[in-house]
Amino acid sequence: MDFRRLFDILPYQDTRYPQKVALAERQGLKWHYYSTSDCLRIINQVSAGLLDLGLQKGDKVGIMTLAGSPRWNLLDLGMQQIGVVVVPIHAAIDKQDLIYILRETEIRHCIVTNRELYNKVQSIREEVPILQKVFTLEKLPDIPGWDDLIKEPTSKHYEKFQTYKAAIHEDDLATIIYTSGTTGEPKGVMLSHKNIVSNIKSIIALAPINASKRAISFLPLSHVFERMVTFTYMAAGTSVYYATRKEQLDELIREVKPHFFTAVPRFLEKAYEQILERSADRGRSIKTLVNWAVRIGKKYGDDKRMGLGYWIQHLLADILVYRIWRSSLGGKVEGIMVGAAALNPELGRLFSAAGFEVREGYGLTETSPVVSFNRFEPGGVRFGTVGIPVPGVEVKIDAPDGEEEGEVLVKGPNVMQGYFNKPEETRHVIQEDGWLRTGDVGKIVHKHFLQITDRKKHIFKTSTGKYVAPQRIENKMRISPYIEQVMLLGHNQPFVAALIIPCFPILKQWCEENNVHWTAPQFMVLNPKVIQLINEEVERINALLLKHEQVKKVHLLHKDWSEEEGELTPTLKLKREVVKAHYQKEIDAIYTL
Repeated sequence: MDFRRLFDILPYQDTRYPQKVALAERQGLKWHYYSTSDCLRIINQVSAGLLDLGLQKGDKVGIMTLAGSPRWNLLDLGMQQIGVVVVPIHAAIDKQDLIYILRETEIRHCIVTNRELYNKVQSIREEVPILQKVFTLEKLPDIPGWDDLIKEPTSKHYEKFQTYKAAIHEDDLATIIYTSGTTGEPKGVMLSHKNIVSNIKSIIALAPINASKRAISFLPLSHVFERMVTFTYMAAGTSVYYATRKEQLDELIREVKPHFFTAVPRFLEKAYEQILERSADRGRSIKTLVNWAVRIGKKYGDDKRMGLGYWIQHLLADILVYRIWRSSLGGKVEGIMVGAAALNPELGRLFSAAGFEVREGYGLTETSPVVSFNRFEPGGVRFGTVGIPVPGVEVKIDAPDGEEEGEVLVKGPNVMQGYFNKPEETRHVIQEDGWLRTGDVGKIVHKHFLQITDRKKHIFKTSTGKYVAPQRIENKMRISPYIEQVMLLGHNQPFVAALIIPCFPILKQWCEENNVHWTAPQFMVLNPKVIQLINEEVERINALLLKHEQVKKVHLLHKDWSEEEGELTPTLKLKREVVKAHYQKEIDAIYTL
């Protein structure tokens, strides 16, 4: 048996390696397990309930939750097998974008996590008259919930299931995923079963996952990366455990002891900051030891052909430090697959040296999503790149004459059908010969590896006529333990500047060690000694940059940029125009002569 459509995957699992734990989630103090047969039974209950609501092939249903869960997967597949189009919606979406999506897709019903999200949808009901019912996954006495949504299938339901499934082709629309967008209104990316299945089959051939492995999932399933990876786990028979509460993530990882998980770069940045913070709390000798192990890890080579002296030091670092880090993540982690934003290569080296085998990939919602991926086999990884194009996907660089670097173009079965109700925008990005213009700038290095330089729209020109790609420089700056977040400025300005948010826990330790009186963050960013420290960090990074790229002025901020304030996308990418608008006064002051 093979699978051509997404809802074929669990029957495929049931045939090849039925699992006692296909999916799992923590409910209170206990884990609730779903076997493969449980999943298939509930998927049919979902389909029966949706048919009784009057839904037909092509109708749209929204799912808006705070986190992924088995029920999310089961709703997804229960909709798909009767041809209902799934529209995931990010929980932190603002009301105007929510209205826009509900109206544009004509969503008939919406399923949300809890009363808070229910009230969010209810507050805009009058502006979306086509929306009929809102269900909550959390059981509430006065609101339609899970038990009202599912129905035990009758023989007539099963007849309909077979008819609907037989009529669904692999090229049929499976889902519309709205890009969070760093600028402008959201666009609905139309992905077919074939788009996503082709990507699953590419990844399953590259990742060493199988039916004996466990994975933990904590990224939102409204993000195509996590959703596709979860389907891939299912196809491989890997048990998926959901961490639904961020504050419990460390505890749940230790409990589950996963072999694999996916993460955004911010996860590794936070883990790195915690390592430094905890080591400092344990005294000078421990801090010195950990800092030494960190330096060893950051030298970890792409081809692992370091000298004997390095490997002796690495062995010592592993015995004294790295094994403790592995234990903190359950002791079984074999691989961390990173996507959604750029990963600092030093962090990739460090965590791989510690035994976690970090593998960075690249993709877009429009490519279902993976375009390229660093491999797990020897010679298949180059830190600082996003890997080799996955099987079946072509990549070429649309570069000016004589240049290595240019816009990344992608072609393959994973390229979207187009943007929903936006034919002009679709034609703008998909060429007549099928090549998708990604908007990212990159080049091919080491013969096969793709390296992304920046988003085409983020590259700016200073008033001196020099181009600056901010992402690469920001990446270098964030490796400083004292810098939490950073955004470069300089479009049409005489020099490059930066807004910087310090890493306050690490900064507090520095203050204690250097007899600098610590107060609240809003006062510390004004402290001359703190400003001098950050400027020294910036100068250290400037030494690695071309003259026109060097940061000449910085302004320190005390409040983290967040998704709630609209400054970050759900995948934690920076919304530059929003940040600029929020801090226009501070930016104007930087450039006031």
